[in-house]
Amino acid sequence: MDQTGAATLRLRTDHGVLSAEDAGAGLTRVNMGAPVLDWQAIPLARDVDIDHLPIAGDPAATGMGNPHVTFFVPDADAVELDRFGPEHEHHPLYPQRTNVEVVQVLSRDAIRLRIWERGTGPTLASGSCSCAAVVAAVRRGLTDRRVTVHVPGGQLLIDWREDGVWMEGPTAIVFEGVLTPAWLA
Repeated sequence: MDQTGAATLRLRTDHGVLSAEDAGAGLTRVNMGAPVLDWQAIPLARDVDIDHLPIAGDPAATGMGNPHVTFFVPDADAVELDRFGPEHEHHPLYPQRTNVEVVQVLSRDAIRLRIWERGTGPTLASGSCSCAAVVAAVRRGLTDRRVTVHVPGGQLLIDWREDGVWMEGPTAIVFEGVLTPAWLA
């Protein structure tokens, strides 16, 4: 949008086409689409209650174009993420591995989130993880549908509406690169 001056754009992802819009004040709003709430589509290895998985800690499962497991804890900072994350990323219930979210509910409209991204490790922020955490919290009756998510890298506003899960936050260029013909070959 910065390059073209457009106030809206559409992004094609493996999950589908996502609409994005300028929210003003340096913020961007993206419709991340409807959450995936079917065990086969998340995907899970077998039919289970996605709101109360048969895993110690009673987590919930959500899909946001990628699989998520969300744990609700009294103190997100007390969780040893370097141990907890990989242990659950590779849980047998998740045949494609999973992102792991540790959520501390602060109020009906705010949560603290720590993230272990599958294949990456701990991250400062993640849009799909933030969305999945809010969807799981709403399904559990712990929060309202419009929630500020505090992550180590800042904060995002997640709003689960009828037309999808909307994410709003600041954007920044974090990397630029050029793919050489040799690399592409």
